[in-house]
Amino acid sequence: MVCHNCKVEAKKNGKDRKGNQRFRCDACSKTFTEAQDKPLDNMYLPVDKAEQCLKLLVEGCSLRSVERITGVALRTLLKLLVVVGTKCERFLESRITDIHVKDVECDEIWAFVSMKEKTKKKKVWDSFEQEQGSGDAYTFVGFERNTKLVLAWHLGRRTFDDTWLFTKKLATATADKSFQITTDGFAQYKDTIVHELGHKNIDFAQLIKIYATPAGDEHRYSPPVVVDIQSNVIYGNPDPKRICTSIVERQNLTIRMQMRRFTRLTNAFSKKRENLKWALALFFAYYNFCRPHSSIQKRTPAMASGLTDHVWSISELLAA
Repeated sequence: MVCHNCKVEAKKNGKDRKGNQRFRCDACSKTFTEAQDKPLDNMYLPVDKAEQCLKLLVEGCSLRSVERITGVALRTLLKLLVVVGTKCERFLESRITDIHVKDVECDEIWAFVSMKEKTKKKKVWDSFEQEQGSGDAYTFVGFERNTKLVLAWHLGRRTFDDTWLFTKKLATATADKSFQITTDGFAQYKDTIVHELGHKNIDFAQLIKIYATPAGDEHRYSPPVVVDIQSNVIYGNPDPKRICTSIVERQNLTIRMQMRRFTRLTNAFSKKRENLKWALALFFAYYNFCRPHSSIQKRTPAMASGLTDHVWSISELLAA
C-alpha cells in the first residue's frame, strides 16, 4: 500500500476489529486501512447475513418470515432488496446481450401492487397511492425454451407502450440471427415484435387458447378449461411443431412458487411497484446464474447458454 499523502510505501500495522489489514506511513505517521470491496454499498449488514436473507427470499419466503428467521429488521431487508435488485438489473442488462437462440417464448404473468385493479376503480385514492403504481402489474417474460434462459423481462401493464419496451429489451438480448418466437394471443405483440425483431429474419407465430367458463361457482377460484387451440402465423415461416408456449407458462409457475409476492389466493402482495421490480431483478439474476435446472443436466441457464462455466453463488452475484 502507498500512503495517500506522501506517496511512499507504507508498512503493515496490525488489523482492525473486523480483521481488515491496517497500514502506517513512517514519513507522516498516518494510519489507514486497505480498500475494501463493498458489494452492499454502504450497508452495515454483514455479507454472510445478507446472503442468508437473499437465499430465503429467492426460495419463496416472505419479508416477514425472513425477518423472524434471521433477526434482520424489515426496514433493513427492504433496503437490501433495493440495493441488490438495482445491481441485478444492471448486471442482467450488461450480460444478457446478443445471445444466440433457437426458440423463444413470451408470456405475461399477472400480479398487483397495493390493491387489485377492480378495487382501485371502485375507490378514490390520493396522489400518494397513485405514485406507488397501485393496481394490476404484468411482468413480460422472454424465455429461451432449450436453455431455459430468461432473455428479457419488463414490469408494466398490458399496453402497447409497455409491450414495445419489452420487445426492445428482447431485441437487445438476442443476436442478429434467425430464430422462432411464439407468444400468446395478446394483440400488441403483432406490431411490436415485427417492428423490433423483423430485421433478424424471425419466424413469428401466436398460439391462441380458447377457454370455457367452469360450471357453477367454480369459476372464481378454478382455472378455466381450454376447449380449443389455434396457431396463427404472423411473420416468416415458423415450424408448426415448435409453436408452443407451454415452457414459458411452466416458468410462470416457478415464479409464483419462488416469489412470495406472486403467490395466488393469499395475503402476499407488493405495496410499491419499485419493490416488485427489484424483487423480480433479484429472482431472474438468481434463476439464470445460481439455480441449477434438472432438465439441462443440473446446469444453470447461463451455463447452458455459454455465459459461464459454473454455478454461481450469491456472493459471486453480489460482486458481479
